[in-house]
Amino acid sequence: MPTPDRTSVDAIVRAGQDILESAGIAGLTMQAVADRVGVRAPSLYKRVRNRDDLVRLITEATIRDLGERLAVIVAGSDPRRELAELARAFRAFAHARPRGYQLIFAPRSDLAGPSIVLTHAVEPVLRVTANLAGEDHALDAARTLTAWANGFVSMELAGAFKLGGDVDQAYEYGIARLADALAR
Repeated sequence: MPTPDRTSVDAIVRAGQDILESAGIAGLTMQAVADRVGVRAPSLYKRVRNRDDLVRLITEATIRDLGERLAVIVAGSDPRRELAELARAFRAFAHARPRGYQLIFAPRSDLAGPSIVLTHAVEPVLRVTANLAGEDHALDAARTLTAWANGFVSMELAGAFKLGGDVDQAYEYGIARLADALAR
């Protein structure tokens, strides 16, 4: 009689995400994940090829989580408000899951091409930017918004804003200026 499964890929990925946030990428080991899900480390290899595969799965799950957070932005008649809500949700996600967020934008060859996960995560951004900038410029506007928000948030998480002032106010200022710039 075969032994029952004691864990799943989902449980392994969730454990990996938790370990990543608490111990960083260096603390994300197969042994740490095995301990967290209650199996011996060799058992993980039945579900995950290796640590690189685990990091890829965690990155994909984090992209999916971000996409779900952005997808709740309700389409309405005010694309500037939608853009602001989207940018705030993006920033809130990065603050809640900073190490997972960093994985999303880290250079990775195994996530180089468009994937279903990435496509779903980008859909809310494209919808909002299409409403604001028009269908012909939606992708350019989405790239501009993402680049600005990622740059701002990455600098913020790194503690790079050392000149004083209100960082929240600066983010809101940036959102408003971006909305002005992208509007048709």
